[in-house]
Amino acid sequence: MRSERGWAGVFCCFALFIVVCLYLLLNMKGAFRASGHPELGLLFFVIPGAVASFVSSGQRVLLPLVGAILATPVCLVVMRVWLFSQRSFWQELAWLFSAVFWCALGALCFLFVSALIRAKRGRH
Repeated sequence: MRSERGWAGVFCCFALFIVVCLYLLLNMKGAFRASGHPELGLLFFVIPGAVASFVSSGQRVLLPLVGAILATPVCLVVMRVWLFSQRSFWQELAWLFSAVFWCALGALCFLFVSALIRAKRGRH
């Protein structure tokens, strides 16, 4: 049962990472650029990490990270083949690595909040 939940966490992060990436690429093309803060879109990658950490059982940071790393080449191919990007290959790769970082940070934030809730329940 534990290994099945682990794969569910990896697949959940993989799928959500691709969904967030496509959403940002298709719907938010100029929204963050016009505001002067294009990096704000990366904050959406916290969501796949937190959800995958919730779904995972044992290794709640490692499994979302694996899912995000596995989704990175898929997103890179989509960005290079189907969408005509104005950025270079290295800029897109750096953006995706930043997205992997934010995804792992989302998993860590979920662990932090769940530990706080468990500690509060343990006191009462």
